Amino acid sequence: MADEKDVIGLQPPAYDSADMKSIDSDTRRLAEMGYSQDMKRNFSVWSVLAVGFSLTNSWFGISAALVTGINSGGPVLIVYGIILIALISTCVGISLSELSSAMPNSGGQYFWANELAPKKYANFASYLTGVISWAGSIFTSASVALAVGSACVGCIQLAHPHLVIQPWMVFVGYQVVNAVAYIFNCYGKILPRIATVSIYTSLISFFVILVTVPAKAPTHQNAKFVFANFVNNTGWAQNGIAFIVGLINTNWAFACLDCATHLAEEVARPEKMIPIAIMGTVGIGFVTAFCYSISMFFSMNDLQALFDTKTGVTILELFHQAIGNKGGAIMLEVLIIATGLGCQIACHTWQARLCWSFARDRGLPGSKYWAHVDERLEVPLYAHTMSCVWVAILGTLYLGSYTAFNSMVTACIVLLYISYSIPVICLLIKGRNNITHGPFWMGPLGLFSNWVLLLWTVFTIVMYSFPSVKPVKGSNMNYVSAVYAVVFGFIIIYWFARGKRTFRTVDERHTEAQDLGLTTALSRVSNSQRRQEEDGIVR
Repeated sequence: MADEKDVIGLQPPAYDSADMKSIDSDTRRLAEMGYSQDMKRNFSVWSVLAVGFSLTNSWFGISAALVTGINSGGPVLIVYGIILIALISTCVGISLSELSSAMPNSGGQYFWANELAPKKYANFASYLTGVISWAGSIFTSASVALAVGSACVGCIQLAHPHLVIQPWMVFVGYQVVNAVAYIFNCYGKILPRIATVSIYTSLISFFVILVTVPAKAPTHQNAKFVFANFVNNTGWAQNGIAFIVGLINTNWAFACLDCATHLAEEVARPEKMIPIAIMGTVGIGFVTAFCYSISMFFSMNDLQALFDTKTGVTILELFHQAIGNKGGAIMLEVLIIATGLGCQIACHTWQARLCWSFARDRGLPGSKYWAHVDERLEVPLYAHTMSCVWVAILGTLYLGSYTAFNSMVTACIVLLYISYSIPVICLLIKGRNNITHGPFWMGPLGLFSNWVLLLWTVFTIVMYSFPSVKPVKGSNMNYVSAVYAVVFGFIIIYWFARGKRTFRTVDERHTEAQDLGLTTALSRVSNSQRRQEEDGIVR
């Protein structure tokens, strides 16, 4: 449609930071990229870190997906898998931090691809990256909603042992979690506070569980069980393959490191603050996940009971073994549920920003609606709503096939890696020293990190497509390849049918950057100062 080719979202910018000099600089740089300041800069570096960690939340991820890991390697997989994935995530974090420091923009990886790719391929590279990253965020939100919903139903089953869990029960829990997270994301001004509460909830819950479980456990495992006990219940004859397919557990726990990059237009000095948030997420994630896993495995009594639990929630059964009573186990699981809810809220914050920023460049059908920012609520409400509806729809797959739904969990990991790899490939083709570096630039270490990211992406595309168990049947098949086919099928069809004509090109964006003009942007600073006095600063 012709009206979608109009410049989207050029409303008066709003500034919400005490450091007006920094805001002026941030607005100027954003205008040079071809975008107006539509979102208020309500976030501080701590609240951005809070959103990033609340989403990744590595120790929660280990809890939620523990059953996959202990079947595919036992304690050995989790303990050493955390170390391996943390090292790889450090390289991923460095790669993302360098780009976000050099080109801070809410579009993140799709914007970088647009800037770095050869001009002939820039539009398609950007469009491809944008769709893949948004799809990855939707699948991630679905996986977290399932984890939290399953935990809620598991607590009910533990309290009522005669209850037999049915798929519809988990489906209801899934939809409730999705709806609650949607509501919390409808008011932008409180999001930094919610993120701060979420990270404190996560860290306090981590500490309480870390201390309580080993202290109350009647017996403790020896070091050999924790650090050398390999369990292979997958049916794969090769322990190496079993270990690799089980890595999905720990990899999921360190996924979504790009979250902070999509808040670049909501924090002052993003070229410095976003890298701090990304690397801080990796660091805190490793320490919490590693300590948590070791503590839980030392406190474990009956490994087979974890496999056979009727609750469907492995960590809940472990709590029950350690505490010795249902009430105590449920209370600890409630802490995990509260942490998971914070993770789901952060997921919605992330996916809404991805959808909104991509729509500004007309990357989605109906972009003129999804690019709208509600001035009263201070959020991209339509983009947020549309993304959450898709999460709700994906939940219906769980009723039809648990295996098909789990394939989306795998897809969210691999699709996000692909979305990180595209701009990194473009960077290497262009030359790392042929762009203006930001404050965070790691030189040779950055180059090494780029290659680790690319090699790991290729590895996951191949190895995470393997079935998790053998013999392979229709009920346990890994359908992730079908998920890829749907995503890439949509990309190709929409690109040639419409996207190729409507997606905002590099030339258009650079021309509009000149039209925006710095004088127009800065002339509204006085109005923003008045809003600051009326609204206050959210930290």
